[in-house]
Amino acid sequence: MSAGRAMTERPPPHLERYRAGGLVVDTFLAPAFAQNAYLARDEATGAAVAIDPGGAAPEMARALEAEAATLEAILLTHAHYDHIEGVQALRGRFDAPVRLPEGDRPLYAHVGEQARMFGLPELRLPDPDGGLEAGTSVSFGESELEVRAAPGHSPGHVLLVAHAADVAFVGDVIFLGSIGRTDLPGGDFSTLIRSIREQVLTLPDATVLFSGHGPPTTVGHERVANPFLIPHYGGGLA
Repeated sequence: MSAGRAMTERPPPHLERYRAGGLVVDTFLAPAFAQNAYLARDEATGAAVAIDPGGAAPEMARALEAEAATLEAILLTHAHYDHIEGVQALRGRFDAPVRLPEGDRPLYAHVGEQARMFGLPELRLPDPDGGLEAGTSVSFGESELEVRAAPGHSPGHVLLVAHAADVAFVGDVIFLGSIGRTDLPGGDFSTLIRSIREQVLTLPDATVLFSGHGPPTTVGHERVANPFLIPHYGGGLA
């Protein structure tokens, strides 16, 4: 998709179910934080991964059982409270391994401090079972997610990219018309912008971006319309 064409196209609507390239993506909304969690299911085999299970984890569990899907892993783009509060609910029900980026292990380990900072209930979290290292991939059934490092919102934040489906799970790095906050511990604005330019905007324009909050968008739309990325709104050249 060219930049000129992308400027005239609207991003896709907030779909509850998205299907492409053999991958089925279901979105689950946790109202307390308006946080999006995702089930990515390989259509051919029924193998699935849960991405950033927040407060909607019970609904995710019911969907897994209704689809007779096999949960192979719980994947965390980062370890902020609203993205990990449902980890124990899924892990206890399906015994799937929990994987998160090494750079966010301190946030995960000290989730109690996050809770106290915002006056939230304490969480009991299982120990993580593995990492998510940039340059590696996560396979489930016939589907695969590439891991890309994208720090800035948090120290170890990663993206999970399904190239065959033109889909990326971007956590809190970029949103429709906005970007992740950088005022939390470990956040850095310059690092976040560099991550967006090097890891998000290098994907094809048609790539659908499933964010941690708000509706999905596309790389092409954000390249030409995101006010943090384009110069006539005070951003820089994308």
